[in-house]
Amino acid sequence: MAEVVVTFDSGDDYERFMGRWSRAIGERFLDWLAPPSDARWLDIGCGTGAFTQLVLKHGSPIAVTGIDPAPAQIELARRQTPQADFRVADATALPFKDNEFDVVVSALVINFIPDRAKAFGEMHRVLRPGGIVSAYLWDRTAATDFSPHAPMERGLRAIGVEAMRPPISPEATPEGAKAALERSGFHDIVIASLDAIQGYRDFEDYWGAQTVSFAPIGKSVALLSDDKRALLRETMKSLLPPNANGSISYSARALAFKARKPS
Repeated sequence: MAEVVVTFDSGDDYERFMGRWSRAIGERFLDWLAPPSDARWLDIGCGTGAFTQLVLKHGSPIAVTGIDPAPAQIELARRQTPQADFRVADATALPFKDNEFDVVVSALVINFIPDRAKAFGEMHRVLRPGGIVSAYLWDRTAATDFSPHAPMERGLRAIGVEAMRPPISPEATPEGAKAALERSGFHDIVIASLDAIQGYRDFEDYWGAQTVSFAPIGKSVALLSDDKRALLRETMKSLLPPNANGSISYSARALAFKARKPS
């Protein structure tokens, strides 16, 4: 399958496409992470602030800072969550002092960072000794895919179309995550799989969310002829049969890791 560069240039579209999944898996992640209270948090690749909101609600932080390279995402995050500090910044050049944060997290972002080794080095630098680094990303490899957009990829394959895909990184596997953390100087590494279920009001709600124009799946659908698009819709209806009330629900899986900076 062809990988495509994803440009997050619309906060509203991202919220429609991934917001509900980000919150669902984010809650599972925070339960698993069991972070300390009264901590200073850095949310790397905060997007629209969906995970930042969960930190504020469940993490009892002293302060939360979110960074993202996309101005449109930061603009929406500031509107939705004014109690956090949001900045346009790059994960590979964090605009913070050494040892500034107690917890550094990244939600569904690691695979979108081109120079991940440099980003992990920056996470290590800004984290205080003994602090926690943690992240999660959708469980996706070249052979398997448990992301929220996996059903649409299966539907496209079923009608003979190669779907565009977001980039896959080695850190999406336990071995790859462990190696990246060890190279960056972290220890006490723990890795887990997390599952979440989300629902859509009906098929049209699902279809509209999955075909937003910025996402690789949406780009794939946009290239289809009218006949192929109609065939895909019918295929998806058979792959995701509705519940008794007409809603659609299914599960997705993320790989999560956490580690510490040596004291």
